[in-house]
Amino acid sequence: MASGPRVVAELGRPETPEETAARKAESSRVYRSSQTFRNLVAALIVTVAVVAIVYFGVPRGTPPETEPVDVAAAAAEAQASSGEAIIVPEVPDAWRANSAGIKNGAWHVVYAPPKGFVRIAQGFSVSETWVSNLLGGRAPTDATTIDGIEWDVYALNGDKGLTYALATTAGADTVVVYGSTTQETGEIVADALADQIRDLRKDAP
Repeated sequence: MASGPRVVAELGRPETPEETAARKAESSRVYRSSQTFRNLVAALIVTVAVVAIVYFGVPRGTPPETEPVDVAAAAAEAQASSGEAIIVPEVPDAWRANSAGIKNGAWHVVYAPPKGFVRIAQGFSVSETWVSNLLGGRAPTDATTIDGIEWDVYALNGDKGLTYALATTAGADTVVVYGSTTQETGEIVADALADQIRDLRKDAP
């Protein structure tokens, strides 16, 4: 015996052709939406996998470390070009020289000790305000004698990254030892410069 139209429980009667079509259309829409979501998730997983392969699979390594500056060679070149007697301290082997050269009428060397940094500046016949300008307008706070050479002492508070400085004259020149450094480190440099400073003073007119 042939069955009649299917009775829908929610309606309490058979569906009309329009209701059947609407129900099937809604089912198709829900199915397509679920497929679209699954496709998006799959695409995201593939993208993440590709990025991971590129990130972890491509060798990057580390850039080669730059060679330390040859201060003695730079000083010889600067002396030949400027005609000035250039000072070169003998610092501990563990200290790395990062730069050396003449800039704005002065010889500058930057060393990297185990902690912080220390600079040596030799101003050629500079003005009386040169040291103050170099140290951010600071005035000396004390004086000390290192290997027979008297130095002005600057206890700095970290302005411009500086914590300690020493300054003295060397004939017509002015020498400054300064940086983000300790008193002990500054005095190591000052001690290493003592003989050269005496020579500059002796040769001064």
